[in-house]
Amino acid sequence: MKTLKLLAVMVMVLSLSAFTTNTDGEGYKVGDVATDFSLENINGKMVSLADFDDAEGFIVIFTCNTCPYAVAYEDRIEALNKKYASKGYPVVAIMPNNIEVKPGDNMESMQARAKAKGFTFPYLMDKGQKIYPQYGATKTPHVYLLEKTKEGNVVKYIGAIDDNYKDASAVKVKYVENAVDALMKNKDIRVKETRAIGCSIKVK
Repeated sequence: MKTLKLLAVMVMVLSLSAFTTNTDGEGYKVGDVATDFSLENINGKMVSLADFDDAEGFIVIFTCNTCPYAVAYEDRIEALNKKYASKGYPVVAIMPNNIEVKPGDNMESMQARAKAKGFTFPYLMDKGQKIYPQYGATKTPHVYLLEKTKEGNVVKYIGAIDDNYKDASAVKVKYVENAVDALMKNKDIRVKETRAIGCSIKVK
């Protein structure tokens, strides 16, 4: 009986850890300073984090057109930008996939998707796939919350948007919102890392 109880506790701990730890290993860790980038937006202009003079930080999200998980989160990503861009934390979305492997993620498709969904945030292409490895992103979507400081853009949260990709109405924990709210109140972020749930980033 004791063994069964112990096993049940271990299973519970392991299942919870899937949502509270990031085991990917590569790329930025919480507390690291993220380097800036210059990537092409859907309007043809190059965008860098340095362009946002009034920003207090950034919600950088690696996402795409073709992943069902990313599609499921599109409205929530747009909602994040509408809620926080005016408060100093705009969404900056980056499409990291190799478009030869995923033609549905090419620039024309990105432009069409953004227009159809009414995206109000920059939707950038990681041409050459140079930026996502620096961050350590492995999934779409994969979030990196940055805070602008004198030292640079410091990584404050890494992982998922919330705890339910299937159903926005069933979400119990809004990881990104909680993290941004904490930053705006100069409070410590309780959950700094979660496992990103989504499709693997496609490489050739």
